[in-house]
Amino acid sequence: MSEYDYEALGLVAGLEIHQQLDTATKLFCECPTERREPEETVRTFTRYLHPTKSELGELDEAAVEESMVDREFEYLAFDSTCLVEADDEPPHRIDDEALDVALQIAELLDMTVVDQAHVMRKIVVDGSNTSGFQRTALVGQDGQIETSEGPVGVEDLLLEEESAGQVAGTESGVRYSLDRLGIPLVEIGTKPDIRSPEQAREAAERIGMLLRSTGTVKRGLGTIRQDVNVSIAEGARVEIKGVQALDQISEIVRLEVGRQVELLDVAETLRERDADVGAVRDVTSVFADTDSGVVRGALDAGGKVTAVPLYGFDGVVGREIQPDRRLGTELSDHAKRHGAGGIFHTDELPAYGITEAEVEALYDAVDAGEGDAVAIVAAGAETAELAIDAVADRAAGALEGVPEETRGANEDGTTRYLRPLPGAARMYPETDVPPVEPNPSDVETPELLTEKVERYQAEYGLDAGLAEQVAYGRRMPLFEQAVEEGIDATFAAGTLESTLTELRRDDVPVENLTDDHLLSVLHLVEDGDLAKEGVGDVLTTLAESPGLTAEEAIEEAGLAGVGEEEVREAVVDVVERNEQQVKEQGMGAFSALMGEAMGALRGKADGEVVSEVLREEIGKRT
Repeated sequence: MSEYDYEALGLVAGLEIHQQLDTATKLFCECPTERREPEETVRTFTRYLHPTKSELGELDEAAVEESMVDREFEYLAFDSTCLVEADDEPPHRIDDEALDVALQIAELLDMTVVDQAHVMRKIVVDGSNTSGFQRTALVGQDGQIETSEGPVGVEDLLLEEESAGQVAGTESGVRYSLDRLGIPLVEIGTKPDIRSPEQAREAAERIGMLLRSTGTVKRGLGTIRQDVNVSIAEGARVEIKGVQALDQISEIVRLEVGRQVELLDVAETLRERDADVGAVRDVTSVFADTDSGVVRGALDAGGKVTAVPLYGFDGVVGREIQPDRRLGTELSDHAKRHGAGGIFHTDELPAYGITEAEVEALYDAVDAGEGDAVAIVAAGAETAELAIDAVADRAAGALEGVPEETRGANEDGTTRYLRPLPGAARMYPETDVPPVEPNPSDVETPELLTEKVERYQAEYGLDAGLAEQVAYGRRMPLFEQAVEEGIDATFAAGTLESTLTELRRDDVPVENLTDDHLLSVLHLVEDGDLAKEGVGDVLTTLAESPGLTAEEAIEEAGLAGVGEEEVREAVVDVVERNEQQVKEQGMGAFSALMGEAMGALRGKADGEVVSEVLREEIGKRT
């Protein structure tokens, strides 16, 4: 898809960034925030959720559509799961630690902190919250960040509880894990000041840097999510949820602009054709003797085939509006949202076992002809009716242009329909949690990661690349602790970044290494009980047997330190075996023999000691 003149198109974009906080306990209870494996489940329970009206008696459109799909939600509970998480006990007060981190973030975003933070309920009936709503509180407003393309305003900062993590689909609904539910989360919403895909990515990078500067946010897949709001002048606001990687943001904005441009062109084409969407029909009889596997399977299970004539849509339903996604894909997304497997449409038929004769009969059954298209759904009777109605509604929207909606991000940067945009009717006060009065003066402003990079270079002598790796890395707090405890900064940084990266590439399970493991190994080297050259082997042993202590891992790896006498014996042996080379090259043989000597000692001796002894022995023979 070609690059666009974003200014001419009137591109407006904003970000919503959701970041989990790395606090000791959850936001409204005292349960730990560590993730668990499904195999650790100790019990399960189920819920059915339904939307409730707001204070004004209104129902949120997105919640209503969500509730149209009848699903049972199963929850995995652990030995750490409490009654609050199961929605069997009122929530406790807002966690103080989480509030302090939120205040630090507000300061970094140059925001005005509210006088009182009131907890609200946000209706969510997709099963990701056992209560049917998410608790959230406004903490700060009216901030700003800088980008190379100009400032971007920050609308609000919310402190809220994370949702439950989806584990799998089940025959009757969805299975969730409660270990993630209630982890403190900040949501940062920018103003619609972003004017290009590149600025969107830069703004997200800047906010991400500020968040990590607190040192109290979780890291890793799924701990930060970016939602992007995109619109162009003639299009509509579309919220794209679940962008996992920063690298995706600019591409998602670019492709969404392209999608809206294509949809506007589709609408113009349809208007020129006087296109229309006809009445939904039951066309089961057309396929009574079909050999199509999908259709036959639905009918044999007691289902039906429904259809909607799309007058003037011939060739348009199959038109590509994003890479490998067509208008027909959009229609299919809406059918899937109501439980169907998808749709067939005549721009792609005959195919999938549906014959030319069946296509002709289908056209006759819905009073369609040349220049028209037909979409069909084959599913259970109720599902087929709901799904085809949704398809008809979306097709009618194609006549207007771009519908406002919430979409999900795909890995390739394209998007899929999720639900209508939520409205104000989804929010109402939480009466079980008292308001709090945040005091920004209670917290210190953290050092920015960009400032850490400069300090590490000036104070510790790290080169720019290593300083940036450490400052932005997950082990930054451990590095600072190690240096404070007397560990050489360059050695600590190299071990925590370069050594661990090399081990990870060699498929060593470094995720098993705790901070205590790493700090112990660093101290053993600093104290002379382990050679630097043996660090990789000891860490490998600890990663594979995390129950060991660092001292036990040294023994297990066969790396117990050797004295100078043993070092000299090993070096002498190497020199004598290469006596001719020493006579011919003198000190020129040092490099080759040094490698051989270190290999013979297998990391049991420090390289500086081996080097000194080797130079002495070579000198004796030249």
